[in-house]
Amino acid sequence: MTHPAANGQAPAPSAGELDKNERWACWEDEDEAEPQAFKPLTPDEAQALRARHPTVSPGRVVAAQAVMGVAIALLWWCFAGAGSKAWLSALSGAAVVVIPNALMAWGVARLFRGVASAAALGFMIWELIKIMLAVALLGAVVKWMPELSWPALLVTLIGCLKVNWLALLWRGRLKKREDGH
Repeated sequence: MTHPAANGQAPAPSAGELDKNERWACWEDEDEAEPQAFKPLTPDEAQALRARHPTVSPGRVVAAQAVMGVAIALLWWCFAGAGSKAWLSALSGAAVVVIPNALMAWGVARLFRGVASAAALGFMIWELIKIMLAVALLGAVVKWMPELSWPALLVTLIGCLKVNWLALLWRGRLKKREDGH
């Protein structure tokens, strides 16, 4: 890459060298530009768009969270021993994540999609229900589990929560693989 002055061109002035009118000229040009008209998609274009951007089913994400929770609980059972009850704490941590997420996935799937504001309100209500149920389940586990292993519970809870990010990464890899990259 060469410097503009080396090619015989004058270097671009810095923002401090431009006067006020020149600095705002680019903004004025954008404001005067003609806005593009909205063009609805044809059914074929919409189907092609859906094929290029596949969705991950909430049910699959919840199932992946459950599998992750059981896998971490089995690891606790193998390494801490069956007598330590850490694997039960791990299963409890998985339940604190999976049960509220499954309920929310069920509820959001039944939302009316005709009115956007109603769907958004319904989503917020189900999110609130999910959070309250997760807190209640966590409180119940703490109260009724006498030999609670906090490390097992928290590691499993965090592991199950991170499955959401893994699902997004997995979706991106599937899309790249289908595109041939």
